[in-house]
Amino acid sequence: MSEQTSEQAPTPAAAPALPADEHARRVLALLAAGAAGDALGGVVEFTPASGITAQLGPSGVTDAVTLMALDGARSLPITDDTQMTLYVLDGLLEWIEWQNAGQASDAAACVWLACLRWYATQRGSLPAGAPPVPGRWIDEHEELRVQQAPGNACLSGLADPGMGLPWDPHNPESKGCGTVMRSAPYGMVPGLEDHHVASFARQGAVLTHGHPTAWVSAATHALVIAALLRGATLPDAVAHARAWVEDAGEDGLETAAALEAAERLAQAASRDDGDLGAPGSLPLALGEGWVAEEALAIAVFAALVADRVADGPEAALALALRIGVNHGGDSDSTASLAGQLLGARHGLAVFGAEADVDPASDAAAACVPAWIAERGVVIEAARRWSAATT
Repeated sequence: MSEQTSEQAPTPAAAPALPADEHARRVLALLAAGAAGDALGGVVEFTPASGITAQLGPSGVTDAVTLMALDGARSLPITDDTQMTLYVLDGLLEWIEWQNAGQASDAAACVWLACLRWYATQRGSLPAGAPPVPGRWIDEHEELRVQQAPGNACLSGLADPGMGLPWDPHNPESKGCGTVMRSAPYGMVPGLEDHHVASFARQGAVLTHGHPTAWVSAATHALVIAALLRGATLPDAVAHARAWVEDAGEDGLETAAALEAAERLAQAASRDDGDLGAPGSLPLALGEGWVAEEALAIAVFAALVADRVADGPEAALALALRIGVNHGGDSDSTASLAGQLLGARHGLAVFGAEADVDPASDAAAACVPAWIAERGVVIEAARRWSAATT
């Protein structure tokens, strides 16, 4: 790995701001809740709200058991959203492992190589002209080789020769949500200052999407995650990230407007409005989530509403996922992002776990829903990450 200056390649902190066990619980919950939202949303993606109602009734998607009963499935698979999130996480994990071993390394290059390995799972081989990419533990999981209709920009950006760079991005006009949906890992690195979190997210985004809104929205989600993993409340974490966006100048205008709408509409939402998670309930002003700022806004709206009106973390996750799923847009991305936010905020309490459960125990692993087809990879990724960062 190439050596960079300390400004470009900061050394991750030896321990997170939260106590190590709590940080590990939140990491597992973030990944698991994101995967749960992704799997639920993947079933009804591209289905309009009216179609969801026609198929499932006025409440729409309520739980995994109901969805699996539709076709007799025993589990629900994740989509490319969680696949890419796990590969980005592994790229950062490799960088941290190099750092822990005292070897200089480039985080952006590690993430690029990890994304190339993901590309190979979807296309059968590395793109033409790609550098040699040594395999890692995650590549041994055959279940991640299932093709889940990955975004065109993600594939074409990685297929382009060379590594996309901030001053020479791939797909320069694209602002699809493929950046924000894989950006949580940048906020999971312990001890990174905000400008490093944003820089890492930008370097990761331009591998496939070059529009400024794509990287700003990705950085914003990562900054919210980082604040939550430092112990902030959800409203405070969103406000903290929004302040950064408003300082981003013209690049941040679309993301700032989307965040403002999400916060304003979430504050106006009330239990008196009826079933906030039913199909057709998502405010039209937030869009459908196909582009980066809309996916971010829907997720923030869902998480803020659920965290405020639901009775406890478990109910909050259930409502946030329903809000993220029961609309006619990019439901796997929006529900996955919303789940990540609640998991990072409340830890394994979103799955009903005891507050002091040992994050490395079988009891903690049992919290990850059994109906997620790739739950074993999620658990292993969380454990490897926590072992390297704490």
